[in-house]
Amino acid sequence: MQEYFIIIISAVLVNNIVLSQFLGICPFLGVSKKLTASLGMGGAVSFVLVLSGSITWLLQQYVLNPFKIGYMQTVAFILVIAALVQFVEMVMRKFTPPLYKALGIYLPLITTNCAVLGVAIINIQKDLSFTKALVNSLGHSAGFTLALVLMSGIRERLEEADIPESMQGAPIALVVAALMSMAFLGFSGLL
Repeated sequence: MQEYFIIIISAVLVNNIVLSQFLGICPFLGVSKKLTASLGMGGAVSFVLVLSGSITWLLQQYVLNPFKIGYMQTVAFILVIAALVQFVEMVMRKFTPPLYKALGIYLPLITTNCAVLGVAIINIQKDLSFTKALVNSLGHSAGFTLALVLMSGIRERLEEADIPESMQGAPIALVVAALMSMAFLGFSGLL
């Protein structure tokens, strides 16, 4: 049980996929303007990340490795991720149209979100068991959502702040992201 706790703390804080490994920056900066959109994107990415982490682990162990076609890993993983994103997109369009519209172009971009593909590949490279890969995927999805929510909270507060015109929008968002990343580096000595 302690080993799983360490995996989760490592994935959420120490090796945060966005703020420490710099994967998934596009939706991090694009969707983090409003808290509701951030939570929706975090949920969608979490769903895709956990399922793709599980399915790609099974695909690697029971198809790619036995047939010695490991060179097809990236293509196979992207196909799995794309199928899952299409499923999420259809469900959101049907059941939560306002959130679907709020996420806009960033929802289909989960397919090419390097954080999702990165976690799937990290699970294989670290030679994790299925359960540990599932916990690692869950931890990274929680870390991704945490980064999005923190960023959206800060950006909502910045809308009310007196910021010079030349720093409004993307420049201040990048400065905040850099400061958050430096803050998360403080967790590096935790494990």
